[in-house]
Amino acid sequence: MTTGVRRRMGVEERRQQLIGVALDLFSRRSPDDVSIDEIASAAGISRPLVYHYFPGKLSLYEAALKRASDDLAERFVEPPEGPLGARLLRVMRRFFDFVDEHGPGFSALMRGGPAVGSTTTNALVDGVRQAAYLQILAHLRVDRPPARLELVVRSWISLAEATALIWLDGRRIPRGELEVQLVHDFAALAAVSAASDPEMAAILRGALAGEPTESPFTDLVTRLVALAT
Repeated sequence: MTTGVRRRMGVEERRQQLIGVALDLFSRRSPDDVSIDEIASAAGISRPLVYHYFPGKLSLYEAALKRASDDLAERFVEPPEGPLGARLLRVMRRFFDFVDEHGPGFSALMRGGPAVGSTTTNALVDGVRQAAYLQILAHLRVDRPPARLELVVRSWISLAEATALIWLDGRRIPRGELEVQLVHDFAALAAVSAASDPEMAAILRGALAGEPTESPFTDLVTRLVALAT
């Protein structure tokens, strides 16, 4: 017969457990609405023990935010192979997977949550945006982006954030449609810039070379032509 002996966790293992528990709770409700008592109960430990590992809710929130931001940044990683439109669509699907899984937590990450204005929170959010920016440049095979390209990519990343936040407020538009729309948005932003800048035009031609007949970009062109006729 075996007896139920509770294994004692090491310091780092317990910290990681608490971060996971907190992230799960923050993903389902606004971090402002989650108490230390709830986190302790979900982790199966006492409230004082939570404070043994984290000095307060803010430090635990920031640790959970760090894990979430690392996860979100990874969603933008995509092998630079195959048509650009298909790659961006896969990125957007993974991005919305994260948004879907961590609704309130995503909102807190982008809006600052209970750590509004904190240096740590701002750095985490900026880190996600920078990681996404560098990944998009890698897809475009550009090492030193001209100013117009930087404007296009960073504007598109901001648009993706805003679109996701609006979608979370009621989910009134089918998620799949927004994923495709954001890929179209990228092409549209780049095309408008390329129309008045030869350097951007060259980058866009290179990025779109080899796009198949059935791709998000050619789909956009077909729709725009239909509007003009």
